[in-house]
Amino acid sequence: MFRRRAPRHGFTATVPTPRPRAAPASSGASGVPAAGRDPGGPPPAGLDVSTAHQARVWNYWLGGQDYFAADRAAGEQISQEFPHLAQTARAERAFLVRAVRFLAGPARIRQFLDIGAGLPAGGNTHEIAQRIAPDTGIVYADNDPAVLVHARALLQTPMLASTPEGTVSYVDADLRDVTAVLAGLARTLDLERPVALIMLGVLGHLDDHGAARSITSQLMDALPSGSYLAIADGVADPGPVSEAQRRYNDATPVPYHLRRPDELASFFDGLDLIEPGVVACPRWKPDASGHGASEESHAYCGVARKR
Repeated sequence: MFRRRAPRHGFTATVPTPRPRAAPASSGASGVPAAGRDPGGPPPAGLDVSTAHQARVWNYWLGGQDYFAADRAAGEQISQEFPHLAQTARAERAFLVRAVRFLAGPARIRQFLDIGAGLPAGGNTHEIAQRIAPDTGIVYADNDPAVLVHARALLQTPMLASTPEGTVSYVDADLRDVTAVLAGLARTLDLERPVALIMLGVLGHLDDHGAARSITSQLMDALPSGSYLAIADGVADPGPVSEAQRRYNDATPVPYHLRRPDELASFFDGLDLIEPGVVACPRWKPDASGHGASEESHAYCGVARKR
């Protein structure tokens, strides 16, 4: 649901649209709707929308409807100075759509743990999975108070509610607190059955590579054989993207640490990688049309199965 967080990349296709909402009026510089009004409507009680919030800026970049004027303005400004951030957001979301279709379809996974959920946009994990298997259970985990307030209110709306056969819950837990994440997971899902662990745009909040690998391993160790790990993240390169990310990190209180593609691949050590392996997001099982498969991307991804 909600892409995704601990906030992504500081503030992350063919993406299914959510159930219908009013159409926005126009398009801004970032390539996403730039309506003259606040598409989010009245905010949930207790939610301050007078200043931009990272999760709502991400929602704006993805063409969602749950952002406000301050978020739209920040999204446009950031997109102009750091265009790779919005591009990464859309590449990761498109990968999420294809990965969940694979996991709920051919892989027959009926339980998902999605860490760092953010706010809804087209192609939320439970919407994709429950279209394929209505009895799917999904747990979203996030530790951002503003996201939790907004997300729980949105889960009560008919547009985003779970199917009657399935279940959707939201856990207030920090990625660094593996015990709390697993405790929240166990309240909803059956840990004797395979689970797909989804971690998109969150690992860069852990600057220590060893600690990030340890947390991922602890989570996978707690899941049974046949479970899957899906990761996508922005990657470092020797060119302008890394320099832009450095400047962004210098200017934000929530820096995001990019890793090399080989470092991202190391999170799958000991698991069986699904073809085509760890690749740029547009190249992971592109749609039959091949649309977008050749696009340049600053985000890499992979899916692997636990033996």
